[in-house]
Amino acid sequence: MTRPPKSASGTDDAGRFDVAIVGGGLVGMATAMALVADADRAVVVLEAEDGLARHQSGHNSGVIHSGLYYRPGSQKAVLCTAGRDALYTFAAEHGIPHERCGKLVVATSADELARLDELERRGRANGLAALRRLGADEIRSHEPHAQGLAALLVGDTGIIDYARVLDAYADVVRSRGGVVRTGARVRGLRQDGDRIVVETGTGIVRVQHLVNCAGLHSDRIARLAGVDPGVDIVPFRGEYWVLADARRGLVRNLVYPVPDPAFPFLGVHFTRRIDGRVEAGPNAILAFAREGYRRSTVSARDLLAMVASRGFWRMVRRHWRAGVGEIHRAVSTAASVDALRRLVPDVRAADLVRAGAGVRAQAVDRSGVLVDDFRIVEAARMTHVVNAPSPAATASIAIGRTIARRVVGRLDGG
Repeated sequence: MTRPPKSASGTDDAGRFDVAIVGGGLVGMATAMALVADADRAVVVLEAEDGLARHQSGHNSGVIHSGLYYRPGSQKAVLCTAGRDALYTFAAEHGIPHERCGKLVVATSADELARLDELERRGRANGLAALRRLGADEIRSHEPHAQGLAALLVGDTGIIDYARVLDAYADVVRSRGGVVRTGARVRGLRQDGDRIVVETGTGIVRVQHLVNCAGLHSDRIARLAGVDPGVDIVPFRGEYWVLADARRGLVRNLVYPVPDPAFPFLGVHFTRRIDGRVEAGPNAILAFAREGYRRSTVSARDLLAMVASRGFWRMVRRHWRAGVGEIHRAVSTAASVDALRRLVPDVRAADLVRAGAGVRAQAVDRSGVLVDDFRIVEAARMTHVVNAPSPAATASIAIGRTIARRVVGRLDGG
């Protein structure tokens, strides 16, 4: 493709780029990283906030997921396993601290054993070589304070600081001529001949292709571009505890329950962070703002959008019982402790210290189904990533490469 010479800022003199990526989180930046690998592509990342990792990319559990949970052949299964290996390689090459420490998924009741069997089947179908079934006595050899009837030892699981990963992705993008603009909240989108005009807080850019990786606001960006995403984003806040420093020894690595297959969350669990802290949680309760990291944060706009969504009310009817349980654990320390003690009976309320929270952008379709797999909607000159929950951080390099291939094919007329 023949293009005008670039200016020092990475654009041509008319302020044009080949591709603009809305959202500077892990998926958006990994997509930019894949695109700038093709040296002839001018790429700009438009991040609304004044810095990186302000939302999902900086408020997650720091786990490198193995690919255990996902339906074989699904995008999550394929991209998580590929992305996991790519992330381990990237972290080693860029000096980012990480550990392939493994985790236990523990069945604590007889009715969970069949679900544990299914997880083992999925894990093996997804190519997890470092997967072992443990009996009750073997659990304590890996986690001395945990207990259960049986467990899966998942050796490919690891831990990392995703904020540092994101910074490293951004460094790669910049080093290869890409542009990263913070404070560039998108205010308007329109077609102008063979270009899309993007109005942002830092000025106007004109691009051949737009990639929407806006996470918590991805459905709104799609609609602003005139595209029906087919889903509404519903924010779920996950609140964490941490074990008091003197009680970190209760958990060596990661201890998870067997998840409820009807609900796309993994249940309260223990996660050792790369800095040595041990987190406990999270719950999964509705947030009253898309950026509602505190219980007191309420956005009238976000709340009205949620209650106006038919899919939201159908979701409530489907999952109200699970929702009541999550709310109970959110307001009752005793209920949270009871849930955690199923995995590690020695935990006491005095061992837990309130910590931070994250907000998950969960897509809900019009029938009220919590969309489980990654979802990408394509339109003329646009690619919209409208559902990229966990394990998107783990899978980010693989997701970015997949999106980049599609975009380059469309730019080249394929």
